[in-house]
Amino acid sequence: MTVMRVAIIGAGVAGLACAERLDSLGATTQLFDKGKRPGGRLSTLVLDDFAWDFGAQYFTVRDPRFADRISRWEAAGHVARWTDGPDGAWIGAPTMASFLAASCADRDVRFGALVQAVDPVDGQWQVSGPGWEEGPFDAVVIAVPAEQAATLIGLHDLNMAREAAMVRSAPCWTLMAAFPEPLTGAPDVLRSAGAISWAARNESKPGRPSAECWVIQAGGEWSARNLERDQEGVAQDLLVHLAELIGAPVPEPTFLKAHRWRFAMPQGGNGAPLWNADLKLGACGDWCMAARIEDAWLSGHELADRVVETLGASAAPVKTAEAA
Repeated sequence: MTVMRVAIIGAGVAGLACAERLDSLGATTQLFDKGKRPGGRLSTLVLDDFAWDFGAQYFTVRDPRFADRISRWEAAGHVARWTDGPDGAWIGAPTMASFLAASCADRDVRFGALVQAVDPVDGQWQVSGPGWEEGPFDAVVIAVPAEQAATLIGLHDLNMAREAAMVRSAPCWTLMAAFPEPLTGAPDVLRSAGAISWAARNESKPGRPSAECWVIQAGGEWSARNLERDQEGVAQDLLVHLAELIGAPVPEPTFLKAHRWRFAMPQGGNGAPLWNADLKLGACGDWCMAARIEDAWLSGHELADRVVETLGASAAPVKTAEAA
């Protein structure tokens, strides 16, 4: 039996989970990602002795399938428990995307590849971007935010595109700050219902540098109201709100940078990945299920099973690299 070849657009949690599962079932996968490295919202900025996890702050584990994968990543040193964080919190080690980087190590991943179109050709698929085209592929999986997925799917399946278009992602302004001295009296994690929804001392996470680095994330409502403001103004405002939340002045920061996540917290998914068996086209991501790292992983894992159900497993032996 011919080995099926699947194109996966997006090398985040969902895309890589889909690739791992498909590879374990004997398929061949090619991943495309417009970024320079894996991770997406699992992002860490490292500058000398400073580090900020400025995307997703942690994840939790409920499903036994995900728990099994986490146990293998933990054994390999790619994830760790955040004992000083929220109950049941896990993080990537030494950065949030470390376990995704490990998943990329033995896979065909093309970074810096902006996908602008997926086109059917003679019963298969071509994937193309600015100045490049690759294929043919037996199936295509779209593993990008809902707003981007809707555009890629729209020319081929209006129902799936409508599902993606119905999802709304709340934005999030995130502030990275370093201080010359500890913020006295501030706990490692702060939560609020005001302008700031989350603030954390990044060095409280295992494997992070010891410098006083803070990640401050604005709430969805505040972020939406201030979405188009300049980074500098947002940074100064969030610094003021941090002092208000702590209840004491903060020292002059030695580093201050705001980052805008336009598509941070998706809401409105149908609870399952999308798949058109006739077209051999599907989509996965946290937006399909719930805004959790585990749900993003599960969506990719489950979609891979549906792809195999449609195309059939190959005669190739099951791979074991998934345990890396």
